[in-house]
Amino acid sequence: MGDVAEKIINGEIRSVARLIRDIDDGLPEVRETMKELYPHTGKAYVVGITGAPGVGKSTLVDAVIGSLRERGKTVGVLAVDPTSPFSGGAILGDRIRMQRHSTDPGVFIRSLATRGQFGGLTQSTRYAIDVLDAMGKDFIIVETVGVGQDEVDIVKEAHTTVILVVPGMGDDIQAIKAGILEVGEIFVINKSDHPGAEKTENDLRAMIALGNRDNRKNEWEPSIIKTEALFNKGISELLAEIDKHSEYLRKISSSEGASKKKERIRILLRDMVTNRLMEIFSSQLVQDIHFEEAVESIYLGRTDPYTACDKLLLSQDFQP
Repeated sequence: MGDVAEKIINGEIRSVARLIRDIDDGLPEVRETMKELYPHTGKAYVVGITGAPGVGKSTLVDAVIGSLRERGKTVGVLAVDPTSPFSGGAILGDRIRMQRHSTDPGVFIRSLATRGQFGGLTQSTRYAIDVLDAMGKDFIIVETVGVGQDEVDIVKEAHTTVILVVPGMGDDIQAIKAGILEVGEIFVINKSDHPGAEKTENDLRAMIALGNRDNRKNEWEPSIIKTEALFNKGISELLAEIDKHSEYLRKISSSEGASKKKERIRILLRDMVTNRLMEIFSSQLVQDIHFEEAVESIYLGRTDPYTACDKLLLSQDFQP
């Protein structure tokens, strides 16, 4: 085993931070370390928390960290933030709302940039989850940006997915699009002391009931928890519901559990292969002299980008 992998398994924070930085920067050498770490993964419980901007995700995560630490659990947090158009880094990288945990050796918090990735997750986020898992964290919380039918990738990685909403956001419940309703195991109405909380809860219950009408009897029924994260209200109830869902996952039949796990692996491997092919192919393409010739030809008006694209793809001797 390499020196870096050994230090990470032993929980050395600097090595973990350095590797995640290298992962986020896309350095190719991290792949060898990830291969060594993978056999040491699979023990952490991953909780995904997603919601629209302004619903209080970071405040909720801060409160959840505190409660888990009171239980004696170690926690890793990956906060996936919008990318700065100038630096390419995470805009909200300072994680101001979680600073009170920054000196706790049982807590590791890292911001990751979306880098334009839809779905709230990037390949680097998936790698970072494995790093924190191999590090020995009991819980890994992944806080993702935005919600929408095309932004539900967190379900591929999380054991439990928590959808955050607040009262009075536009068309009552902007999170009850079909895609979101299908992936949320727990819905949290944060800032539940605000006007409209009861209506939001009723609307959610109606949508959940409608969505579950044709479900099998043994499937998990999404639950609704009210919180005021700023005042630590409802956090113990949320953790109790996460525990309940964790117990449900353990109780489902071994064949069904194996099927779900295999499907998660299938999706992960497919995405990993796709990203790897894109990296290799893009790298080869931009170094090809024909690429610059095509750029010049489009600039001078001799051809169009569609024709140039087709010709470039046909001319490539792709070598993975």
